[in-house]
Amino acid sequence: MTKNIMIVGVGGQGTLLASRILGNTVINEGYDVKLSEVHGMSQRGGSVVTYVKYGEKVYSPIVDKGEADIILAFELLEAYRALPYLKKGGKIIVNDQKIDPMPVISGLAQYPENIADKLKEVADCTVVNALSLAKEAGNTKSVNVVLIGVMAKSTDIPYEKWVETVKATVPPKFLEANLKAFELGYNL
Repeated sequence: MTKNIMIVGVGGQGTLLASRILGNTVINEGYDVKLSEVHGMSQRGGSVVTYVKYGEKVYSPIVDKGEADIILAFELLEAYRALPYLKKGGKIIVNDQKIDPMPVISGLAQYPENIADKLKEVADCTVVNALSLAKEAGNTKSVNVVLIGVMAKSTDIPYEKWVETVKATVPPKFLEANLKAFELGYNL
């Protein structure tokens, strides 16, 4: 059975490291994995989407509308934008952070209100204050690993396997904070 995961966020939030941790973990578990990254002006704070598919045999990395088992969202509006991709019975894990997109910054649009409530009305949605957990772990840039920890708990891959991958993927000088961030997310 193939699992379809979308990781969505804004450039600079660490979505690519998160997708590497996820991809490497499932590869180490013996799954066939396909990844596809879509950058929309990510250098300028635009949307970043990564598709991760894994299973016995995966032929395409693309997750179509209505196919995502899990949407891992680093920002509220990005979660809302990704909602059409969630399959019936799927799960959204979303960081409660708001990052204004360019139309809001320039005054051409308003940031939508009550996004978390709207998501909870239509899906199994876990809202996480990942920034406070990352601070508790010792590095505010560890939001991505907090969120991977939350998501990891809903997989059938053992905790130790995830920790091994974090150790192998994160640069040594950031490892201690990221291991703590993963643990805090996992145990949320």
